[in-house]
Amino acid sequence: MREIRTFELEHGEPASAWRVAQPLAVNVLAGELWLTVEGDADDYWLAAGESFELKRGAVAWMSAGRDGVRLSLTVTSGAADTVRVERRRPPRWTWMPRWLVTV
Repeated sequence: MREIRTFELEHGEPASAWRVAQPLAVNVLAGELWLTVEGDADDYWLAAGESFELKRGAVAWMSAGRDGVRLSLTVTSGAADTVRVERRRPPRWTWMPRWLVTV
């Protein structure tokens, strides 16, 4: 058996940072997702039906597009009983748009 967790993010919510405890697939179910991974120079915009693989130990930043986003997280290999993803507060980056940063 595998566990799938579903999340919804609204447009205008601050970006969330997630530390990946085990390999995950991020699957966009509805809307658009902005995704960036620490150490990767690219940002990704994923639409409904698209997915992205996150490696164990990665820190991924996620935010919703204009109409919000519904996404699922699925363990991709080395499946355990639970999906463990730790939410982290974003650092105070001066180059980030203010609406992406929580205080």
